[in-house]
Amino acid sequence: MPHTLRDVRTLVTGGAGFIGSTVVAELCKLGAEVTVLDDFSFGDLQNVKDQPIRIMCGDLREEEAVFKAVKDQEVIFHLAARPFIPLCYTRPKEFFEVNSLGTLNLMLAAIKEDPEFIVNVSSSEVYGSAQYVPMDEEHPTNPHSTYAVSKLAADRICFTLHKEHSLPVCLIRPFNTYGPRETHPYIIPEVISQFARSNTINCGNLETTRDFTFIEDTVRALILAGRRKEAIGKVINIGSGKEIKMRELVVLIAELMEVKDLKIVQNKTKIRPFDVTRLLADNAKAKEILSWEPKISLEEGLKKTVDWYLKNGRQWPYERNPFYAEYFKT
Repeated sequence: MPHTLRDVRTLVTGGAGFIGSTVVAELCKLGAEVTVLDDFSFGDLQNVKDQPIRIMCGDLREEEAVFKAVKDQEVIFHLAARPFIPLCYTRPKEFFEVNSLGTLNLMLAAIKEDPEFIVNVSSSEVYGSAQYVPMDEEHPTNPHSTYAVSKLAADRICFTLHKEHSLPVCLIRPFNTYGPRETHPYIIPEVISQFARSNTINCGNLETTRDFTFIEDTVRALILAGRRKEAIGKVINIGSGKEIKMRELVVLIAELMEVKDLKIVQNKTKIRPFDVTRLLADNAKAKEILSWEPKISLEEGLKKTVDWYLKNGRQWPYERNPFYAEYFKT
């Protein structure tokens, strides 16, 4: 098994997305031969257009496209998914087909091709609200959304195929990742966008807490997982080990953007019907197996994110997406 990724044939599903494109950029720096499989429904070609990679436009639900992408690959990073929770309420079938069935298609193709490593990117949402903190990998799973259920199903698919077919897969569960080039309207990019236009912020539930990890730290963990045979068959949390309440997050971003006379308006339409109230990672396993720990503080990461936004036309990739243009009108 390779300890480095130089000249290693590597597939990144969802490689034009927020996290995926950052994985692609890092792999290219390491000298890997990178193939991206993305259906570009939410991924942005601008995120990867300058990278020396092979791009395949395909859907995880299409078995032929998946098998073609997986052929001869040595390492696979699986990030393709429908991840934006508010959409799962109206599109539950699509979320299951892409996140669960799509993962099954990928893993079945991998069994035939016999890659050396597979990193399946899960989500802390599978845990539901914290029953104890910090939340380790033994924390009960109690998903609170169709999205989270579909991701947990994908996790179980990977785990059982690992047991039944010796599939060399590890499950990485990032807590909330943020940073430049976001392809979905999560709270941090949305707050930054609103503060760039006004001193008034419209938010949903401000009393929930989350554990935020800067994109560079999350991606470093994923790359490490794709190089450590000790990670195979394991579930590993990736998080900062610190939590922040959404109200405090909004105030912190306002301070970084020098917003005067801050006004916070709670918008009940943004409140999830079955929300996760608290997430806080125990990252001890990541430290032990991956020799990983976060390097970038929330304040530093938010500053990097704000600076990128202001320097790049005050526009997120999702704001160029015709789907989200219609979504925000409704």
